[in-house]
Amino acid sequence: YMCSLSLFHYSEYLVTAINNPRSLSLDSFLLNHSFEYNLAALSSWVEFTLEKLLFPELKQITWLSTVGLLMVIFGDCLRKVAMLTAGSNFNHIVQNEKSDTHTLVTSGVYGWFRHPSYVGWFYWSIGTQVLLCNPICVVGYTLASWRFFRERIEEEEITLIHFFGEEYLEYKRKVPSGLPFIRGVKVEL
Repeated sequence: YMCSLSLFHYSEYLVTAINNPRSLSLDSFLLNHSFEYNLAALSSWVEFTLEKLLFPELKQITWLSTVGLLMVIFGDCLRKVAMLTAGSNFNHIVQNEKSDTHTLVTSGVYGWFRHPSYVGWFYWSIGTQVLLCNPICVVGYTLASWRFFRERIEEEEITLIHFFGEEYLEYKRKVPSGLPFIRGVKVEL
């Protein structure tokens, strides 16, 4: 778990350094992502410790930890491939102004999902809790991540429609968001 957590945050910085060095800062590690992110991490550590002390057999379900590890690997790989595919178009902060080099990326993993980096993070975050056999945090992380990405996708898609107009709307019609029950911003024509 600690290796996967460390690798996730280090690789966020590394891929940003490769793709978009102008936006690189200590924030690119995403260690200070938000108060909620830090609270979720602390909650998972508390749950793991308490359950390890009270119900040690719960933490020894090897097949479940293996499923969690596979989710972590899949999610992190998908996110990093999405970041690399987007190149300099990827930024940890939703952009409000379109740069001259900003293009709509629809190839590679963006042909599978409109938001592959969010899909990767979603499954990575849930996978960390499955890996730890943390049943309470599995539910909490699923709900919190889903809500966060639902709101984030709506915010981002408003910007993408503003940037790319009909080109983005056509892409949106053809390619799913990638996250369960999240369709993105509704557009009335």
